[in-house]
Amino acid sequence: MRLDDLDPSGNVSDQGSGGGGFGGGGGGGMLGLVFSLLPMLLGRKMGCGSVLLIAVVGYFVISSGMLTMGGPVSAPGTSQQSSAGNVACDTQEELFACRVLKSTEDTWGKLLRDYRPAKLTFYQGGGQSGCGAAQSAMGPFYCPSDEGIYLDTSFFEQMDKQMGAGGDFAYAYVVAHEVGHHVQNLAGIANQVRKLQAQSSQTDGNRLQVGMELQADCFAGVWAGINSNRIEPGDIEEGMRAANAIGDDTLMQQAGRAPVESMFTHGTSEQRMEALQRGIRSKNPNACNYLQGLQ
Repeated sequence: MRLDDLDPSGNVSDQGSGGGGFGGGGGGGMLGLVFSLLPMLLGRKMGCGSVLLIAVVGYFVISSGMLTMGGPVSAPGTSQQSSAGNVACDTQEELFACRVLKSTEDTWGKLLRDYRPAKLTFYQGGGQSGCGAAQSAMGPFYCPSDEGIYLDTSFFEQMDKQMGAGGDFAYAYVVAHEVGHHVQNLAGIANQVRKLQAQSSQTDGNRLQVGMELQADCFAGVWAGINSNRIEPGDIEEGMRAANAIGDDTLMQQAGRAPVESMFTHGTSEQRMEALQRGIRSKNPNACNYLQGLQ
């Protein structure tokens, strides 16, 4: 995906390396650990406060170490420095995420009146968010209380090495999905869903969450479709592989368990691929009506 001509977003910060991450062991061992925790994760109802809107791929534990991909890539005048002295957008993967964020800001700023950009915070291993502790095991996530996206970029390597879902468009899909949750928050959709979940059974609450996640996938597709001039051959296939890899049914099967629809919180692989494709084809947020009929 061609984003090199874009300046990085200024709505970024970097917490650096923090405590509380899942340490020890190799990637395979960590993946085994998260598979053992999968039923608990899939059965959790998403709410407000300290309960995070875990997005895209909250089921994989990733390394607590900082991923390096060569020397830092400088972006003078655009990176922001946190109080701890860490500079955002100073690695290849961070810079890419910062450029994706800038592209989403430009796109949603034209689609929505009074759009207010989310803030992207990088961390390694563990950090803090407005919703409580940030852990790499959660995967990238969005916190509605501080309108922040939290990302440990070593997750990109996990996507590539353990999920077979690498590629720049796949990584952009991760960021764009979280921005989709931000759009839901600004539009009041997230608050409405949380209220309904508080009054619902676990099964119905999970169905509402599936609608939220599929809509965020579709919103990511809308962004990609509007920016189709930046898409290169093979990009869409990368996105489809990523969406397929993170379906609830696929994750359960990989955990050695039969898929149980009532426990789904993000949608099946087929649903997630369809949602992303719907957004790409339509280029219209109104086409992402996955919450109709669930209220």
